[in-house]
Amino acid sequence: MRATVRVYWRLLVAGFRRQSAYLLAAFGGLVANTTFGLLKVAILFATVEAAGGELQGYDVALMSTYIWVSQGLLGSVNLHGGTEIAERIKTGDVAVDFLRPLDVQAASVVTEVGRSLFSLIPRGIPSVLIGALVVGMAAPASPLAYPLGALSVLLGITLSAATVYLLVAAPGFWLVETRGLQVLYMVVSGFLAGLFVPVWLFPGWLQTVAEATPFPAMLMYPVDILSGRADVTAALALLAGQAAWLAGVLLLGQALTRAGRRRLEVQGG
Repeated sequence: MRATVRVYWRLLVAGFRRQSAYLLAAFGGLVANTTFGLLKVAILFATVEAAGGELQGYDVALMSTYIWVSQGLLGSVNLHGGTEIAERIKTGDVAVDFLRPLDVQAASVVTEVGRSLFSLIPRGIPSVLIGALVVGMAAPASPLAYPLGALSVLLGITLSAATVYLLVAAPGFWLVETRGLQVLYMVVSGFLAGLFVPVWLFPGWLQTVAEATPFPAMLMYPVDILSGRADVTAALALLAGQAAWLAGVLLLGQALTRAGRRRLEVQGG
């Protein structure tokens, strides 16, 4: 028998509650978000002003929104590549997971999403509020940007968890040690997701490279929708892109999981 939706809902809640135990760490993350947000304000505001007050459609207010929304999502969108299931694959404990009446990939992704959703409360949302109060931000023209943006954030968080499973955890069935993959993922994902500068400021060829990966759909798309840079029509197109990436990543992750289950070797006494 396979797990029901109720079981996965409980895993989501369990991940949420588990992350709530680390309130001091969440406060430290908020301080880090705010500090680096202010540093980015100084650098990127100077860049916009040097360009004459507008750079690729970004004025100071829109750039501020990009900075603070992206900083707010940093604790929830997995750009560091860490995931518990990678360690379970390495130690062989995943063999026990395969005996349970649930899908290993789905259980891992749902639990990670629950943990990420909690991070929005003590770390993500306060970061955005601090930026709005201290620096100021642009507001989207349409009120639909907020529900569409919330959906985009959820898709981005889920996509990041699924991509980490695909690119970092699942290869562990063959490589065993995946710390190198995690470091590579952390370096590449943050840059291509638009964490440091908006993807739309990249040179044309690099922007094409970024859009050929799922990383902009994790961070840049939600930021564009919530900032109002994308109107309702463009926002719907971005949501469709996120959904397509998520479906593709989940399917590939499922295929690797099935192949990895046949390849898994558990050693020890």
